[in-house]
Amino acid sequence: MKRIGFIGTGVMGISIVRHLLNNDYTVNVFNRTKAKADEVVKEGAVWQNSPKDVTNASDIVFTMVGYPSDVEEVYYGSEGIFKAEIKDKLLIDLTTSTPSLAEQISDTANEKGARSLDAPVSGGDLGARKGTLTVMAGGDLDAFNQAQESVSLFSSEFTLHGPAGSGQHTKMANQIMVAGTMTGMTELLVYAEKAGLDLEKVVKTVNGGAAQNWSLANYAPRVLKEDYSPGFFVKHFLKDLSIALDEAELMGIDLPATKKAHELYDKLSDKGFEDDGTQALIKLWWENV
Repeated sequence: MKRIGFIGTGVMGISIVRHLLNNDYTVNVFNRTKAKADEVVKEGAVWQNSPKDVTNASDIVFTMVGYPSDVEEVYYGSEGIFKAEIKDKLLIDLTTSTPSLAEQISDTANEKGARSLDAPVSGGDLGARKGTLTVMAGGDLDAFNQAQESVSLFSSEFTLHGPAGSGQHTKMANQIMVAGTMTGMTELLVYAEKAGLDLEKVVKTVNGGAAQNWSLANYAPRVLKEDYSPGFFVKHFLKDLSIALDEAELMGIDLPATKKAHELYDKLSDKGFEDDGTQALIKLWWENV
């Protein structure tokens, strides 16, 4: 199969489209704001006027949008994926969304003779550019196997975690961990700066020991350069933490550290930094940056 559809050419989506184009796929694209797809259209992607049109022109359709409400619109809207002929097609949602919506999409796809995977990713803009994203899948084994060839072009790890919704649950576990590393990285920098230490030396030293983590390695250098551009938006991380806490409540578990991270990012968003990258959390302490 060489006809791929991709809906959502945002910060990460545009890099994924490039990986597909560079491997000789025909890539049909749609984005709510057409201008955000202009670059990849110039590079060879084919613009389609709706998710329905993308789906009709493709064998495998990827979606990567912002919020569960966007996912629902892309799949179930008046010009959505499910208004197309989808028999024998594979639908892969890379968005971080809710497990319940993933299950609903799977049921609808099966009813119409198609397959689907919920396959949220981790690795941010850097992982998307390098083609080293971690992809967490939920769905059946046949769909997972069918997706291997195309997903491998932009990922370094692609794992099936169980039936529909399992990919989203795995991403929630991932985001719970990231919440801890982002708050830890931020407080490390605040403490080290107040103690009068050389922050670059501290970051290098700490990242060589037991406290080594992805956030410290990739986001601390951005903070030191006062680069708050979004590899992952504050507003999207806040959405993810909200989903994680909602799911935790449904399962009857309490996640106090994740609640605190949500509180901090909510405060950051209220200050007007919702479109910054998640490393902007430091702005709650360093008000002059």
